[in-house]
Amino acid sequence: MCIHDFLIYPNNFLKSSEFGQGVTIYLNNVITDCKIAEKVKINSSNAEKATVEACAEIGPFARLRPNAKIAENAHIGNFVEVKNATVGKGTKASHLTYIGDCDIGENCNVGCGVIFVNYNGREKNRTNVGDNCFIGSNCNIIAPVNIASDSYICAGTTVTDDVNTDDFVIGRVRQEVKAGRASRYLKNNKEQ
Repeated sequence: MCIHDFLIYPNNFLKSSEFGQGVTIYLNNVITDCKIAEKVKINSSNAEKATVEACAEIGPFARLRPNAKIAENAHIGNFVEVKNATVGKGTKASHLTYIGDCDIGENCNVGCGVIFVNYNGREKNRTNVGDNCFIGSNCNIIAPVNIASDSYICAGTTVTDDVNTDDFVIGRVRQEVKAGRASRYLKNNKEQ
C-alpha cells in the first residue's frame, strides 16, 4: 500500500491499494486493489479493483466493482454501483443507479434510478454514451446501444435504439386517469 499525505478516518479496511496526495477516506470504507488519485474523497463505500482519478467524489454507500474507472471531478453518489464501466470527467451519477458494461463521456448527468441494462440472459452487452448528455430519472438503457453527445433522454424512458447527436428522446406511456375508481378497486381487492 502506498500512502502519501492523506486523511483517513476510523473504521476503514484498505488493502493493496495506491493513494495519491490529499485523499480523504471518510468512515466505513472497504478499498481493495484500487488506484486512487490525488484529492479524491470516498465516504462509506466499497471499491475493488477500481481506478478513481483526481478530485472525484465517491459515496456515501457507492460500490465500485472490478474495472470501474471514474475520471477526474466525477461524482458517484449514494447507492450507485459501477461495474466494468468508465465514467467520464465531470459526470455525475448522484443516487440509486446501476452503471454496468458501459462508457459514459464527459459532463453527463445520470439521474436517479437509471439502469444500464447489460445482460440479456445469455451475454453481456455494452452501452456507449457521448459527452454532455442528460439521462433523466428512472430510465432503462438497453444494451447494446449508442447515445451520441449532446442528447437528452427524458425521465421514464426505455432506450432500445441508438440516439443521435442533439436528439430529444421520450418513450413512456401517457397517464390514464379513471376518475372515482380507486375506492372500488381497493374494495374489490380486499374481498378476494
